[in-house]
Amino acid sequence: MSLCPLLWLNHSLKVAIDIRRITEFGVGTYTRNVVRALSRLDHANQYFLIGSPQKVAEIGPLPASFQTVALMDDGSSAKGYLEFRAILKRLQCDLVHIPHLYWMPRTLPCPYVMTVHDLLEHMYSARAHSSLRRSLHLHFTRRVLKGAGRILAVSNFTKSEVENVFGIPSSRIEVVYNAIDERFLHGHASDADRQILAERYLIKYPFLLYAGRISPHKNLVRIIEAFSALKAELEKEERFPDLKLIIIGDELSKHPDLRRTVIRSGVQNDVRFLGFIPIEMLRVFYDAAKIFVFPSLYEGFGLPPLEAMAHGTPVVTSNTSSLPEVVGNAAVLVNPENVFEIMRALLHLLLDQPARDEMKKRCYEQAKKFSWEASARRILEIYGEVASLPRGVPATHRSAETIAS
Repeated sequence: MSLCPLLWLNHSLKVAIDIRRITEFGVGTYTRNVVRALSRLDHANQYFLIGSPQKVAEIGPLPASFQTVALMDDGSSAKGYLEFRAILKRLQCDLVHIPHLYWMPRTLPCPYVMTVHDLLEHMYSARAHSSLRRSLHLHFTRRVLKGAGRILAVSNFTKSEVENVFGIPSSRIEVVYNAIDERFLHGHASDADRQILAERYLIKYPFLLYAGRISPHKNLVRIIEAFSALKAELEKEERFPDLKLIIIGDELSKHPDLRRTVIRSGVQNDVRFLGFIPIEMLRVFYDAAKIFVFPSLYEGFGLPPLEAMAHGTPVVTSNTSSLPEVVGNAAVLVNPENVFEIMRALLHLLLDQPARDEMKKRCYEQAKKFSWEASARRILEIYGEVASLPRGVPATHRSAETIAS
């Protein structure tokens, strides 16, 4: 495949990228890694990163063709929308990439490409709102999606949801996979890393690991219940008496039900909540964990299992949403609503060493299938396709011959 993103254009592009949500889980990881990959691949186009200059620093060094345009609004106010629109107009951008789904209709002065990570707001969060608000949310989101030059879905599962929920033609949606942050690819934890684990975090015992957001759809209550049942089975086998469950995630204080579940399940001495952990240390946790457990009820892609796999850590995850697509045959898939099925999978991987060894090999192979560079190459081609069309004409797939030329 050619490196040139402008096969069908005779001039360089001015591309804006909305980075205002760069510190959020999921969207932030995506935005940082797409920008990094584009900066390495593309030396022809000019990029404007619209958002907080302080947040841009998290991406790392960027070439001169990447400029930050300050906009401190979080994207939810009318004033912020007007400022965003004015910036695009002043810079005469050829297109803008909005790396997340939004629902307030906007008239932008250039075509836009939009990334959809999941439809969580429509599947779970919307249930808390009135039927009128849900209907309006659905209607306006559909309008925004229909106005996009191209929609990037992070998995085939997300693509099918966008098609089914909003009636968007398949030809308007391109699957461009996520990948793991390159900092998770720095090899196995060293003895010094494990020493930090022991001294700073007082971890000197075997543990199961969950890492990710703390929210109802992540199914943490059942993880805790399955862990409690697992401890009872291990006691019968007289194995792993000091096994712990470590939960890494944000905003635990907003979810008192998790603490109650721990106490009710009788594992208050064996479950630890560690809050936020920086990536440099998170990779050590992934590497040291006996099993990574992630029986989420809903994922548009699901990066944490892939991050664990990059370290050869066996994974137990859900047989629903995008997760089977992401983990392939390199994880044990379970019904996330069945506590005892989760427990039995954990018990199997803990006690069956040949199964662990086989899973480790599969993990490494599966993690290699996803690459930010490959995703950024396709995104560059899509930028060229969308920018080459007359204004107002929605972009659809070009022929395979054109893309591969």
